[in-house]
Amino acid sequence: MPTGSSALPQLEAGVFLTDGGLETTLIFDDGIELADFAAFTLVDDPAGRAALVRYYDRYAAIAVADGVGIILETPTWRASPDWAARQAIDEAGLARLNHEAVALLREVRLRHATASSPVLISGCIGPRGDGYVAGELMPVADARQYHAVQVEALADAGVDLVTAITMTNGAEAIGIVEAARAAGLPVVISFTVETDGTLPSGEALGAAVEAVDAATDGYAAYFMVNCAHPDHVGPVLDPTAAWTQRLGGFRANASRMTHAELDVAEELDRGDPAELAALYRDLRAVHPQLRVVGGCCGTDHTHIAAISAACAPQQA
Repeated sequence: MPTGSSALPQLEAGVFLTDGGLETTLIFDDGIELADFAAFTLVDDPAGRAALVRYYDRYAAIAVADGVGIILETPTWRASPDWAARQAIDEAGLARLNHEAVALLREVRLRHATASSPVLISGCIGPRGDGYVAGELMPVADARQYHAVQVEALADAGVDLVTAITMTNGAEAIGIVEAARAAGLPVVISFTVETDGTLPSGEALGAAVEAVDAATDGYAAYFMVNCAHPDHVGPVLDPTAAWTQRLGGFRANASRMTHAELDVAEELDRGDPAELAALYRDLRAVHPQLRVVGGCCGTDHTHIAAISAACAPQQA
């Protein structure tokens, strides 16, 4: 078990929220241009920082109103060396921006956290490559070395855990888990899947979860799925399988579109928040271990409010 993972409150909670689709909210609702979908540079810009604060405040307020905890992901999905280099950000600048992103969320936590609504700060790690396409797969050792740069910066900044979001293949996920273990941080791995429930690499979701656990002695606190619709995930979850019990959360897209369709979409598909919330409720009725619930592309605070009400009506 990872260092400190036994103290993660979401492991015992009935429901724990996350935020929604940060980048799609910034682009489509706030009209902010994000090169490479990179939100981490906004912490240096007064207007961008204000947009981030507004975004996170909305979600924290929902958790407090509903009496549930929430995990807020730092806006650092693209804050790793290759993506930073595309914006002429050097190693020192990248470390500083990761630190600033954590500091921003620490301020949000101070404003909102209560005894019944703890706010956890998760250092968000994205894939080295595209989040929708597996591309050239890295050996585990290369993935560990690459992601250790960001993991160490987030650990130094004082995050509660790190979460690797939109992972497309098992080998990269193993490298991230190993980097987190070396840094003494709890880690969550969140895979993305295509409409048939397989990873962009072609790996079956269950096989990927089992491979990561086998290679790392089950170090990850739990696994998640993100950037996929419930219709794409539910059919491949076997409630009797041991690997399914390792899935502790889900961050769904609002849309049923494929990754390829989403990649070229000029308008945001927000789906139906009430329908999405009902799908979450039905999914958790079969898989109650999915305690951590939130959103991904196309979702905003209205979706999360509906999901919270549907999944934890006793607190709403």
